[in-house]
Amino acid sequence: MDQMIAYCGLDCIQCPAYVATQADDREALEKTAAMWREQFNAPEITADSIICDGCPTTDGRLSGYCSICEIRACAVGRGVETCAPCAEYDGCGKLAAFHQHSPEAKVTLDGLRAAL
Repeated sequence: MDQMIAYCGLDCIQCPAYVATQADDREALEKTAAMWREQFNAPEITADSIICDGCPTTDGRLSGYCSICEIRACAVGRGVETCAPCAEYDGCGKLAAFHQHSPEAKVTLDGLRAAL
C-alpha cells in the first residue's frame, strides 16, 4: 500500500506516529511525542496518546487528535472515503482552516476531486 489518505487529505503512511505504531517501535513513538509536544505546544501528548492505525480505520486505534477530529467525524457521518466527493467541499470551513496548516493535504484532495 503506497498511500492511506485520511478524510482531510493527509497521507497516514507518511505520519511518524502511524509508522512507529505499525513497526511497534516504542522509541520512535516517544521521539514523535516529544517532537509534537514542542511543535504544537501540547505538553499532554504522550507516546501512548499517538498510537494510531490510520484515520480511515474503522476498528483500529486512533491517535488522540484523530479520535476527536471534526473533519473525520463529519466524513464518517456522511459515509465518504475522503472529503473530496462531498458536495460541501468547496465551502467547508473546517477543511479550509485545516488546509491553511497542511496545504499538501488540500493538494491531495483537490487531485482526488478532479479525478471524480
